[in-house]
Amino acid sequence: MTTWKNETEARAQIKELVAEYYHNFMEKKDTFKSGDRISYAARVFDEKEMCSLTDAVLDFWLTSGRFSKQFETEFAKWLGVKYSHLVNSGSSANLIAFSVLTAPELQERQIKRGDEVITVACGFPTTVTPILQYGAVPVFLDVTIPQYNIDVSQLETALSDKTKAVIIAHTLGNPFDLNAIKAFCDAHNLWLVEDNCDALGSEYTINGLKKYTGTWGDIGTSSFYPPHHITMGEGGCVYTDNPLLHRLILSYRDWGRDCICPSGHDNFCGHRFEGQYGILPKGYDHKYVYSHWGYNLKATDLQAAIGVEQLKKFPSFIERRRHNWERLRNALYCVQDKVILPEAAADSNPSWFGFLITIRPETNIRRNEVTHYIEKHNIQTRLLFSGNLIKHPCFDEIRGTNAYRVIGTLTNTELVMNNSFWVGVYPGMTDEMIDYIAKTIINALT
Repeated sequence: MTTWKNETEARAQIKELVAEYYHNFMEKKDTFKSGDRISYAARVFDEKEMCSLTDAVLDFWLTSGRFSKQFETEFAKWLGVKYSHLVNSGSSANLIAFSVLTAPELQERQIKRGDEVITVACGFPTTVTPILQYGAVPVFLDVTIPQYNIDVSQLETALSDKTKAVIIAHTLGNPFDLNAIKAFCDAHNLWLVEDNCDALGSEYTINGLKKYTGTWGDIGTSSFYPPHHITMGEGGCVYTDNPLLHRLILSYRDWGRDCICPSGHDNFCGHRFEGQYGILPKGYDHKYVYSHWGYNLKATDLQAAIGVEQLKKFPSFIERRRHNWERLRNALYCVQDKVILPEAAADSNPSWFGFLITIRPETNIRRNEVTHYIEKHNIQTRLLFSGNLIKHPCFDEIRGTNAYRVIGTLTNTELVMNNSFWVGVYPGMTDEMIDYIAKTIINALT
């Protein structure tokens, strides 16, 4: 039986064993061979994440705690924002981001049922889901190709006296036209929520000022699901520079409570039993006063402990994603007569999530035949999420009603739905893997 002098020594030895386990059983040592399975995304980690997770396990503080606070502080500093708050997924981050905009504290800018929110149909459903669930009205715009982001030429047409916000995602790491969108929102006093789940680390420049996507709008959201730019397994984050929105994010994330005590702390404000709230008895315990209809969407310290180490690796992840994307694009240049290759948005430096390809309709090449060929050769492919969200079964009960509006014919959205697919560029990919992907795609098209 091992005898330790103290807890510090015990933790050190346990983590040494965990690191040894990683190197013996989990570390990738084999080189890529043609025909090996290439996933569209995968976790990139080493013994440091496993040891940090072990530290959190030994704490056995199973809710948010010291690692959560450390990650929130370091993540906010990295992004250059004042406040960041961990949640349990990127979808929950989007739910919180929308929910806070329905708070009565926002007065005339509060989103109410029947108010409109500009977005796109070509994207991931949980960007839109909270809008519909609340009873607000999403207004769907088309996208441009080859950037695959919102068509800003339709903004003024979409605007009505009920418009309160613009909520859209940066597609596969490629920033939407923040210059035009931000100017539009500022001119009409609209909220801007950046769904940054697929674009963490992307940069955008306006009037000489370069900032990360997710930090130009009022609220940004991120996902730490395994395929994303950094991972906690599950997890997400909501961030802002606005002190009122910061306070509301905490409330909606933490059961809707009025209290701001961190997990495990009581009487943080020093006035726990002194306040008058609603028509409750004076002095009602402030820890059980609820000012909003909220949720419990916190992440755990186990997740955050992984994120703390992932964040240290993140700059190298971004550079590798850019390298892989550029190498793949150069290799596929020879088939641009058959496919539309993606292009970075003007004034941007994307942190790419994937490489998106659209088969030119005039070629009569079928997308499914191409993806089946690529998959048969052990390369994972993905469609651009919903393609056209309003054509999915979830819209069956509201299709044709006034629960949503559509601007124009969504021509490019339809093209994406029928002709587009993407492959990964995650940082675990080697040049040999990228070259094999390119060769396989070229063969599929010829």
